[in-house]
Amino acid sequence: MSNEIAKRKLLSALCHGSIFFSATFVCIGVPIVILFISDDEIVQNNAKEALNFHLNAWLYGIIFGILTLILIGWLLLSILGIVVIVMPIIAIVKVLTDPNKVFRYPFILRVL
Repeated sequence: MSNEIAKRKLLSALCHGSIFFSATFVCIGVPIVILFISDDEIVQNNAKEALNFHLNAWLYGIIFGILTLILIGWLLLSILGIVVIVMPIIAIVKVLTDPNKVFRYPFILRVL
């Protein structure tokens, strides 16, 4: 395995896995830094996709938090909690098995 492929795997997995570091700005800080320091287009696209996922998770968390006032929000927050754990794990596995392909999260709004 070439050094470039290993670097691509590491940086792409780090972008998707950054959500496990913290629920604060650290989870979006890592992909932002990688987006600007990497010159690899696949790594940059994985960083953008991870950022979009993190921003969507925050947005849905706020909306579902408000919806807890009418009780449906508790169920939706539970589902969101599972999705926020499972989807980045799937993304990490995909970018490690096929480093030449960008992982695309389903059902998210792409801001970047």
